[in-house]
Amino acid sequence: MKPMIKWTALALAVCLPLSAQAHRAWMLPSATVLSGEDPWVTVDAAVSNDVFYFEHFPLRLKGIGDLDKAPAGGPQGMRPRPVPELQLIAPDGSQLKAENGNLGRYRSTFDLHLTQKGTYKLAVANEGLFASWKDNGETRRWMGKADNFAKDVPANAEGLKVSQTSNRMEVFVTSGNPTEEVLKPTGKGLELSPVTHPNDLFAGEAAEFVFLLDGKPAAGVEISVIPGGNRYRDDLGEINAKTDAQGKVSITWPQAGMYWLEAELKTDKGVSKPATERRASYSATLEVLPQ
Repeated sequence: MKPMIKWTALALAVCLPLSAQAHRAWMLPSATVLSGEDPWVTVDAAVSNDVFYFEHFPLRLKGIGDLDKAPAGGPQGMRPRPVPELQLIAPDGSQLKAENGNLGRYRSTFDLHLTQKGTYKLAVANEGLFASWKDNGETRRWMGKADNFAKDVPANAEGLKVSQTSNRMEVFVTSGNPTEEVLKPTGKGLELSPVTHPNDLFAGEAAEFVFLLDGKPAAGVEISVIPGGNRYRDDLGEINAKTDAQGKVSITWPQAGMYWLEAELKTDKGVSKPATERRASYSATLEVLPQ
């Protein structure tokens, strides 16, 4: 039996441990702090080896461009379905729609009109199951919803391993003064609950964040922070950290610029059958401003 393996670009990027990832999924806004009476933000979304550099394939998002005509991307034989939905949340909590969306060969792009003052959240979230097993000595992999597991995965599969997965990607953008409404956690999966506002980061200063798993402080979360522009330097410049017992972590920004943050947690807490372990990940693009 050779099941249909279903992937998304975001899911592909989070299925490997932080230390082994070859591809990183990200969204990059043209700016995160804006002023003026009629501000807009343009966002690029892609999956790449180098952070914020377009060289692999676009991050496919529901409602952005013509998905049927776009390059599938990803390893051979893996189809980028289902496509995750982009959530654009205004300062008052209302849902917005992307404008001028396009899906190209190496990146997706869309615009967001900031019609309200305050902080916006741009998010992509996924959850499901990831399974691997042996079929005549060959490794098979499957990713999808729990409802389809029994249909797609052989019940007597050799060496079957099943993980419960959830991943979330976020970007925060502020027009005028920062606000707090969109920072409230959803209570699902691994999330960032910022003590320091994500649009109030400055070079040389420490920012404090709390990570939550299903709304509760998550201890031992592995965190990787990479400054943009790593394509043009020999040293990756990675900052590694881990949350304490209260889920807190402090990060001091060495210089101004765009940063890509990823957090990952493996646990046996909250696992639902047929999974035997749970893997949750979170990523965000953060802009650090000069003093």
